[in-house]
Amino acid sequence: MAFGEQLTRRERLVLEAVIQTYVQTAEPAGSRALSRRFGLGVSPATIRNTMSDLEEKGFLSHPHTSAGRVPTDKAYRAYVDQLLSAGPIGSAAADPLQSQLERELAEGSTAIEEILRRAAQSLGVLTQELGVALGPRLDTVRLERVELVRITSGRLLVVLSLRGGVMRTVFVEVDGEIADAALAEVTVVLNERLAGLTLAEVRSSIGERLRDSVTAGHASDLLNIFVEEGEQLFETALAGNTGSVVLGQPSVLAEQPEFSAVQSMRRLLALTETPARLGEAIRRRDHARGICITIGNEHDDPHLDQFTVITAEYQVGSLNGVIGVIGPTRMSYDKVIALVTHTSRLVTDLLD
Repeated sequence: MAFGEQLTRRERLVLEAVIQTYVQTAEPAGSRALSRRFGLGVSPATIRNTMSDLEEKGFLSHPHTSAGRVPTDKAYRAYVDQLLSAGPIGSAAADPLQSQLERELAEGSTAIEEILRRAAQSLGVLTQELGVALGPRLDTVRLERVELVRITSGRLLVVLSLRGGVMRTVFVEVDGEIADAALAEVTVVLNERLAGLTLAEVRSSIGERLRDSVTAGHASDLLNIFVEEGEQLFETALAGNTGSVVLGQPSVLAEQPEFSAVQSMRRLLALTETPARLGEAIRRRDHARGICITIGNEHDDPHLDQFTVITAEYQVGSLNGVIGVIGPTRMSYDKVIALVTHTSRLVTDLLD
């Protein structure tokens, strides 16, 4: 919904002034303050009447302890939709921060886990929100080939080649040295039974798929390891950066005035203490437009109904992950959108 669908020009100007004031001050906006600050060309009484009309339409709310008004989730949604429809987001406040992001992300290890950690922390600090990054999820990626490589007489390396050029490895301990012929025989069986399946399918059904395979001697002993321990082996191979949730520093967000109340702080802590649940909630959101913004009561998860989540996808070959921030609905949307978008591009470039 854009501003123009329900609002007059005066209402649009007043609503934007209320949003900008509340984002910067965290205090309800009054008509006299808006008149002095924005020079809207009308009297405080006219502004006050316009604010009453906006309240009736659901764009503003009126805290009982204040004569001022604050934006509702509906107001932020209208503001964001208008912002995005205006073209490329470019916040002057974000420009110098983008260069800082580039420097911080380029320093240090190039391992994906480390890049995501730096991205979440840097993005959180620069936006003063809670940075969040989700590693690429491999569960739905198809297995192209399995190779068994001898490391020592009692240890093998299982190499998983996945569609899109991604590879994963895991060690397998064996009793005594396995002959080359047995390794080759088991490799053929693994590829015949598992290649073409998603990793989720392999992990959940590997024992069943291999149990009736006909092998003998050392080949049978080795194959039995995959029958009995295959699910755990694939779990190990997928551990680490496969869909992991990386959070920035919650203390940055805790300094926001919205979390000064004990109950609000508890809601924030509940988010950070269940990262897997948070990750699933973020993954379910639609990133078709490149940037995804959900505000307050738009979330499916009631634990997020006081928060705004702004995320964008990054690419790792044919896979993708998510980078973004979580904060109160009162945030500097133009700056945050610009920084999240820029960070997703930086992470994609670093992982390319």
